[in-house]
Amino acid sequence: MLYHLLYPLHTEYSAFYVFRFITFRTIYATITALVISFIIGPWLINKLSALQIGQSIRKVGPESHFKKEGTPTMGGTLILCAIVLPTLLWADLTNFYVWVTLLVTVGFGAVGFTDDLLKVKRRSSDGLSARQKMFWLLLISLAAGTMLYF
Repeated sequence: MLYHLLYPLHTEYSAFYVFRFITFRTIYATITALVISFIIGPWLINKLSALQIGQSIRKVGPESHFKKEGTPTMGGTLILCAIVLPTLLWADLTNFYVWVTLLVTVGFGAVGFTDDLLKVKRRSSDGLSARQKMFWLLLISLAAGTMLYF
């Protein structure tokens, strides 16, 4: 988005020519992702802890896993925000491959979010079954593959 807003100004102000370089935009996208993670991360962890949205552990399993009981889950939302927002800000949005990559990222994130949401609602470690996860991930992958092929 910033690329499309600011790069056209390079004819008036030569400093905006820097938006043409993918290295510049990559560095600033990385910095943006770090800032999002550092600002939203602690707030999200506190919010998830306050809402008692935590990991449920199966009773049958290694004792070392019992320490994870209550660990906030749904942290993938932070990762998705830290990927999607900088991409939308700094990438060339006319590039078809950017949109395919975002589709796969958000699609896989939606599967993970649904899995975590079911675990929280059921208050167990049973989210989506392996078969359901595989179905949705394959569907998203096939859609992306088809888009890239044609």
